[in-house]
Amino acid sequence: MKRLEKALEILQQSSEVSLEELVGNDVLLSAVERNFQVAIECLIDIGNHIIAEKGFETPEDNEDVIRILGDEGVIPSAFVKRIKGIAGFRNILVHEYTGIDYGLLYNYLRYRLNDFREFAIHISSYLEKERHI
Repeated sequence: MKRLEKALEILQQSSEVSLEELVGNDVLLSAVERNFQVAIECLIDIGNHIIAEKGFETPEDNEDVIRILGDEGVIPSAFVKRIKGIAGFRNILVHEYTGIDYGLLYNYLRYRLNDFREFAIHISSYLEKERHI
């Protein structure tokens, strides 16, 4: 969770730039891309850890991690629907399968950072409930 918080802190510091500033600054763009990758990988790693610890269904891929967390009640299904494409976005960042859509990257930077924070809240809440069972 600390690694996720650090990545979000860096992304938050960059969230007020314009799309043109972001795309025109290779250092900033690289930092944003990398910290989104780290943040998404944190979500997937946390999810995989919970899935393994609880003996839930084995995910077939990273997208499946989010679905399983929803199916098992770790995160709400409405939230799953909102973030379900996040692992695919990570793959684009890492492998540039189709080239990075900077508009999408900018949209995540400006408007979707709270999705990562909400994930952390849901996970913390789940773990707290589990501690009391």
